[in-house]
Formats: sequence, structure tokens, C-alpha cells
Amino acid sequence: MENELKQLIIDTLDLEDISVADIDSHEALFDGGLALDSIDALELGLAIRKKYNVRIDAEKEDVVKIFSSVSSLADYISAQNIALQSNSAPLRK
Repeated sequence: MENELKQLIIDTLDLEDISVADIDSHEALFDGGLALDSIDALELGLAIRKKYNVRIDAEKEDVVKIFSSVSSLADYISAQNIALQSNSAPLRK
């Protein structure tokens, strides 16, 4: 999922001079690293919502942690998808 997210970042933010291999999964996305800004975060949040059906609320306390790296984004999306699947699973009697 991390490489898929890296490609989503590249495509969404039109980072033409960057490849998936150039992005370290644990490197900061904002302060240093890719040096993204708040507008990039909004665009990326919308792309994640569209692709993975996962909403990242900007008012959430841990939004900075969620967007801290590709790895943390992947972990959050995976956890949300697991939660969605378990909530939609049919109840067994």
C-alpha cells in the first residue's frame, strides 16, 4: 500500500520530478522530506477519500501524526478499512 500511496501523492500533487523510489516511507511529508503544505494536505486528503473511502478529519487531534509520513498514512488507512469491514460484517447468531 505504501508504493500505491506514493504514486497517489505524485499524481495528486503533480510532482513530476519525483518517482516512487525517491520517497522514503518514513520520511516527513511536511517539515522536510517532500515539504508539502496545508493545501497539499487538503488535496491529498480528498484523493485518499476518493480512492480508499477513508476520511481524514482535519479537526482530528492526531491529524499531524497521520500525515507525518507515507508509512503512518498507510497504517491509518489500513486500520480504517479494517474497522469499516468489521462494522459491516453480518452479525452471526
